Amino acid sequence: MKKRSIFFLVLFLAIIGMIFYAFLIEPKRIVTHNYTLGNNQGQKPVKVVQLSDIHIQKNYPTTQLEKIVTKVNQEKPDIILFTGDLFDNYATYGPAEEVTAALSRLTAPLGKFAVWGNHDYGGGASRVYPEILAAAGFQLLENTGINVANADGKNIFISGLDDSLLGNSSIEEALSNRQSDYTILLSHEPDVADQLVDQNIQLILSGHSHGGQINIPFLTIKNVMAEKYFSGFYNLTGDTTLYVNTGLGTTKIPARFRVPPEIAVFDLYI
Repeated sequence: MKKRSIFFLVLFLAIIGMIFYAFLIEPKRIVTHNYTLGNNQGQKPVKVVQLSDIHIQKNYPTTQLEKIVTKVNQEKPDIILFTGDLFDNYATYGPAEEVTAALSRLTAPLGKFAVWGNHDYGGGASRVYPEILAAAGFQLLENTGINVANADGKNIFISGLDDSLLGNSSIEEALSNRQSDYTILLSHEPDVADQLVDQNIQLILSGHSHGGQINIPFLTIKNVMAEKYFSGFYNLTGDTTLYVNTGLGTTKIPARFRVPPEIAVFDLYI
């Protein structure tokens, strides 16, 4: 009887510890993942940083955003890409001036680019999202793209789809201005990738899934349009690679477990 009581006490304390960690510790951790794509033949890589799903809210205030800015700038990226969902619910918590000031401090000599996420349309955020990005030096790609020249004189075409849940995404329009050696396409929802495999796109960057936020064995929580492609790298048909960023913030519940907030850094050899 005594051994059984000790077992249940240890189990109870372990559960309490995991809950404490999931709500108070892991959501404030920021993990940087570094990847190399392409063949290094002596050329200088283009360093691309992807941010996604920040979900600014009372449980994830602008002080946490400042930590993100510091970590990103330490990487000295050439390009910064944001794949959507800046605020969780702008109507309930939307410190626009503070967020704009923080995003303005992100530096990338070849540009900062973003796309719409579904939360950027909801909660009244659609009225301020473009203005915040523009004031912070980001170019909002809404079914459009821009050709960027790297140090070796090669063009990278950075394209962005409108949100596929609440917006009006158009692949044809997003790729219409392409004149490049390498294409990066931003799509907030990753399951759109199946429609892109025959479009000569080398890298698709998405978010939306949060990696489920809570990663417990035998339990996977998936978002609509992030059901097939959920986390990390996927090699699609042809030469197309998809990367699903698990995001920085939280939604629905302010907890993460075994899915820490992520900054993804790619060294691209083109």
